[in-house]
Amino acid sequence: MGRAVRAAGVVVGLAVGLTACRGEHEGPGTIEGGRLPEALVAERSVRQAGDARTLAEATGAPAPRKQILFGDLHVHTTISADAFLMSLPILQGEGTHPVADACDFARYCSALDFWSINDHAESITPRRWRETKESIRQCNAIAGDAENPDVVAFLGWEWTHVGGTPKDHYGHKNVILRDLAEDAVPRRPIDSDSFATRAMRAAAPLRQRVLLPLFDYPNRERYFALQEFLNETRAVPRCPAGVDTRELPDDCMEGAGTPQILFQKLRQWGHAAMVIPHGTTWGLYTPAGSTWDKQLTADQHDPALQRLIEVFSGHGNSEEYRDWRGVELEPNGEKVCPEPTPEYEPCCWRAGEIIRSRCPDPGSAECQARVEKTRRLYLQADTAGRHTVPGTSVADWKGCGQCHDCFLPSYQYRPGSSVQYILGITNFDDPGDPRRFHFGFMASSDSHTARPGTGYKEYGRLYNTEGRGSRDATWSRRFNAGIATRPDPEPVAFDQDTTDLAPYLILDFERQASFFMTGGLAAVHAGGRSRQGVWDALQRREVYGTSGPRILLWFDLLNGPEGELPMGSQARLGEMPRFRVRAVGSFKQIPGCPDVSEQGLSPERLERLCRGECYHPSDERHPIDRIEVVRIRPQVGAGEPVGALVEDTWRRFACVPDPTGCTVEFDDPDFVAAGRPATYYVRAVQAPSPVVNADPLRCRFDPAGNCVEVSPCYGDYRTPFEDDCLAPAEERAWSSPIYVAPGGAS
Repeated sequence: MGRAVRAAGVVVGLAVGLTACRGEHEGPGTIEGGRLPEALVAERSVRQAGDARTLAEATGAPAPRKQILFGDLHVHTTISADAFLMSLPILQGEGTHPVADACDFARYCSALDFWSINDHAESITPRRWRETKESIRQCNAIAGDAENPDVVAFLGWEWTHVGGTPKDHYGHKNVILRDLAEDAVPRRPIDSDSFATRAMRAAAPLRQRVLLPLFDYPNRERYFALQEFLNETRAVPRCPAGVDTRELPDDCMEGAGTPQILFQKLRQWGHAAMVIPHGTTWGLYTPAGSTWDKQLTADQHDPALQRLIEVFSGHGNSEEYRDWRGVELEPNGEKVCPEPTPEYEPCCWRAGEIIRSRCPDPGSAECQARVEKTRRLYLQADTAGRHTVPGTSVADWKGCGQCHDCFLPSYQYRPGSSVQYILGITNFDDPGDPRRFHFGFMASSDSHTARPGTGYKEYGRLYNTEGRGSRDATWSRRFNAGIATRPDPEPVAFDQDTTDLAPYLILDFERQASFFMTGGLAAVHAGGRSRQGVWDALQRREVYGTSGPRILLWFDLLNGPEGELPMGSQARLGEMPRFRVRAVGSFKQIPGCPDVSEQGLSPERLERLCRGECYHPSDERHPIDRIEVVRIRPQVGAGEPVGALVEDTWRRFACVPDPTGCTVEFDDPDFVAAGRPATYYVRAVQAPSPVVNADPLRCRFDPAGNCVEVSPCYGDYRTPFEDDCLAPAEERAWSSPIYVAPGGAS
């Protein structure tokens, strides 16, 4: 007995001691690699120009004058609180990934032309902002000649808004800054002042502060660093509201609770900036029933700042519109669970069916009442709905909430916030001047391990995606402590505002893990490699996105008012519009890393960042399989159903398998007679190839098309670490739209 008491005393003493331990501040890191050789940078442009000339000569079309540059405008380091959490050993994390890692990765692993840093503003303290600015400046200083840099690094942050209802949810937006000088950038980033702000500043429960370092003692320093990270974040006071941003002190953290306030603060600074919405269909945190209608107002949208939208990232595709919804709203505002269809099962419905399966008599009136109660409670809990059904597994939810016929869809798809829906709606507050969105398209990675441009090769699922979880069953139980595990027959109410669960346990990260991809790229048609050249292309919307491969894509209006106009343009026409599309497939990749990467970084750093694989193009390109044209004719009257206005796919052109590329021309004979605006964009689609998590749930469908069984690719120990969960998918590029209005129309 005495021995047990002494042992318990030792444990208690150790635990008390651990609570007093402090970790080290993790700085921006050290950039190791120097500028790429001049000849290599020049060779990229020469090679691309040669491919463009070959395609032009084969079709008789003029050769493009601008070069295409590839980049990633959505990159996180462990300055972001969620990235820090994912870096922990218990989640199979690799440890710290500072800004310097992103610079070396972009230059030597993914071989990008440009990238930006976009850590969550909610955890960027004044100290971290100073360090971020300095590291980005160092990355650019290494790049050499400002007119011909090997890589351009942009400064920025992410505004991470999460609302509890469709009415007050605005989603996530990246802020990108053009300049680097101290007097040309905001003195502090601006966060969302929402649930995300509270979650990223929340203190870890005492049991975690003690148990994490105690039970993973060899890695204790990492958990001490987490505590230091959280302590530093919480120690910075919030800035007072309602004050001009230029008059606020430097030592506070500033918030903007709506896009309107964010735009207002950016205009107060007056610095060159752009705001890029992303993840619009992500259901992990987006309430069911959310749409973008509320953002199409003079207050909540600034077309001078908000010119681009992210159509694809490592969190999936947000392009495609569908008519189904996860919830229906009655005129009185009451939420109703829609019945399932062969194409879609709402998760509120699936919640009821899980409870039905636990009834002693599933056909009884008592059981039906329990099922209906479950659906109501699920809808009330919204994005935390899984907690209303205790003791469920990922498999229990089958394929609910998912878009099974979308290309690499985001998790718990919200079609009312899809890019196609956004381009289809119109605001008629001023009937004489209807308001519409005119976004250009881009894509990025949303890397949380400081790895810009991770989609260059389909490998390293747990390095190059965010799909990871507990390293073993024991740590899974510890990490998910507090979540009900017993499959009770009765549903329970769940209130996100009063729960004792840690914020990261409220949302369903376990199920989302199988929906993470390696990520996309942004491509610009630029007159040169300079920072200003890239920025100007982004501002012109002469930009497109890819699902990762470096597909070359041109999309032009041939008969614009003053001649040819590129993607991203707006035009008024009194005649039938005519278009040309040109596309060249991406280079097939050689295993390993090229000599320049092995010479530029030490073997240890090259292995830690690139994990044995770099962008290493061969001389052979993938052929383009087809060109698809999407036509959207936005609303011209209030209440027009958007589903009837989105024509996907309007036209489809098969391409001859030719590595030199594919060119098609088409027109719209309906345009003049229709007498209404039309939006056109194209997809260049490659033949199927293996892609990480391309079949996220690996559903088994019954003859009616219902997902009756799933075999997900888990982010935790249940799926082998070395399993990349590859499945065939058709990689693609999305052009920015060309917006055409009838002559004299608005």
